[in-house]
Amino acid sequence: MTDQAWIPEDVDAERPSIARIYDFHLGGNHNLPVDRAAAREVVAVMPELPGILRANRAFLTRCVGYLAEQGVRKFLDLGSGIPTVGNVHEIVQAAHPRAAVVYVDNDPVAVEHSRRILLGNDRAEAVDGDLRDPVSILADPVVERLLLADDAPVAVLMSAVLHFVPDDAEAADLVAAYRDAVPAGSWLAVSHGSHKEESAARIGRAAEQYSRTVAPMRLRSLEQVTDLLKGFEIVAPGVVYCEQWRPGPDDDPAPVYPLPQLCALARKP
Repeated sequence: MTDQAWIPEDVDAERPSIARIYDFHLGGNHNLPVDRAAAREVVAVMPELPGILRANRAFLTRCVGYLAEQGVRKFLDLGSGIPTVGNVHEIVQAAHPRAAVVYVDNDPVAVEHSRRILLGNDRAEAVDGDLRDPVSILADPVVERLLLADDAPVAVLMSAVLHFVPDDAEAADLVAAYRDAVPAGSWLAVSHGSHKEESAARIGRAAEQYSRTVAPMRLRSLEQVTDLLKGFEIVAPGVVYCEQWRPGPDDDPAPVYPLPQLCALARKP
């Protein structure tokens, strides 16, 4: 199989993809030379990036497990990326076999591979959509059928995606649109690129390079991420670095100097 045999024909193989870069950093094999080159350029400036992405994935796994324990059975994963080990539907359906999961991504590779994995699973589907278009996503027949047909709570997952919405007002409006569309008692899980005082300049340069080569990116402070969660009740331990969010007994201890990725889980009253 050639390097590009698994890529849909309409994909621009000369343009790096957020989803494929993430896949590369997680050790996947669904990425192209252009993705690997872009990934290495950013890592040269910000060597902790692969660790940040792994910590983000670990947060998502713990968060989805926690939500399953709370009895949540409907999940909307926005910007879900290319499937990897420990997908949302695997975690949730292990606890609740009839739980429903909808993956949303605007990368055709991510959508295609998700659909292949989900063949035969009538409670999990992938749709092609951009989280910045909530009207279209929320009106999608799959989303309406699996997630919005009744008043059961929905968990909306925004894992490492809001920092690709650089305008603060737009990011806040997007969160509000999904908040207003789901029933009371629903949840929002967020992880978001940030920076620490001692490394702000270097991480800022990495974000600028990412913005130039891959997609516009906006790092936000703890206060700014917290502001995005207006209208929700933030669950303990609050807005914290990913390694600090409910680490389990098998997780490494939270480091003294955590990686600059903020995470939170919040509930709609």
